[in-house]
Amino acid sequence: MNVTEYSPLALAYLGDAYYELLVRAHLLEKGNMPTAELNRRAKEYVTAVKQSAMVDIILPHLSESETAAYKRGRNAHSAHTPKSAAAVQYRRATGLECLFGYLFVKGETERARQLFELLV
Repeated sequence: MNVTEYSPLALAYLGDAYYELLVRAHLLEKGNMPTAELNRRAKEYVTAVKQSAMVDIILPHLSESETAAYKRGRNAHSAHTPKSAAAVQYRRATGLECLFGYLFVKGETERARQLFELLV
């Protein structure tokens, strides 16, 4: 299936899982630790507030097509807004997740890792 045939929210759904996998792998590379500690540290990367802040870091490094994927996710209309984040933060986080979903579907996992490294 062509990546443009996926809805931005479907890409964000996939990107959320892929991004979390990158976070978990990153944490394990730092060394073995109890799972409770891994979960605590993972939360530092996966909240909408934190992901929204990360957008400012990553945006200058995106290609035109990557920026378009981010904007598709950011501009998608979702009925859900978490209580722990403002609507703008949630939309920006959705855009970041959409970007990672887009890269995953395109098979550009090395590029996703490069961008992820900018964030950690």
